[in-house]
Parts: sequence; structure tokens; C-alpha cells
Amino acid sequence: MPKRYLAHMEIFLDKRAVKQIRLSAADAIEEGDTESLREDILEAFSEEQVEEIERRLDNADFYEFLSDLLDDWNGDDADELFELLETQLGEVGIDVKYENRGGAEADEDEELEDDDDVDLDDDDADDDDAEPEEEEEEEER
Repeated sequence: MPKRYLAHMEIFLDKRAVKQIRLSAADAIEEGDTESLREDILEAFSEEQVEEIERRLDNADFYEFLSDLLDDWNGDDADELFELLETQLGEVGIDVKYENRGGAEADEDEELEDDDDVDLDDDDADDDDAEPEEEEEEEER
């Protein structure tokens, strides 16, 4: 039975999903186990997106598609994983859009810098609170 023609589709993965996949890929590279990575990739897609992907797949099973994808992945580089995902979904008429690779890493760096700023502000606030108490103690003497 011939497949019906399905219109081209775009799926957008937000920064949080991309970051989670990258972290999970790093764990998979380190530990050699892709089970958590497969689950994290699956969770990055909404139920509606998974259903649409499954309509386009020959075997209609996104989980199996991800298993095959991870078997094809060299397990060394998260960027290659994203490229495989883009390529293989592209073959069924789905474009995956997400923050560019450098952008995701830059956002992580910015978040770390923001955390440092917060810590500094917290430390300054603690120091400010401590100074009046010290001054009061000196005045009492």
C-alpha cells in the first residue's frame, strides 16, 4: 500500500530540551549507556509531535526509531547526535529546529555567570547585614 503524502513539518526544540539532550548525551558518552538518553530525547518531543513522527515512520514506532538512531551514533559527540536526528527526521519530511550549538553552550555560560552574580550579590547582602551589627557592638563598648 503506498504511503500517502504528508506535508513538510517543522518541530522546534526549546533551549531546555536541547540542554537536557546534551547533558544526557555527555552522560551516555561517559557511561556507555544510551537508555536514559533515548528517554530524554523522547521527552523533548510533545505527544502530538511524537504521533506525527510515528505517522511518517515506516514502523510507526518513535522509540524504535530512536534506538536505531542511537545505534548509528558514534557515541563520541553530541553534535553528531543532533545531526543524525536532523538527517533522519528530515528523510520523513520533518525539520528539527533548535538553538544553534554555539548558542546553547553560550546560554549555559551566561547562566553560570548569572549564578556567580547572584552569589556575589548574596555575599554582599550578608556583608551589609553584618556591618551594622559590628558597628552597633563597637558603639556599645
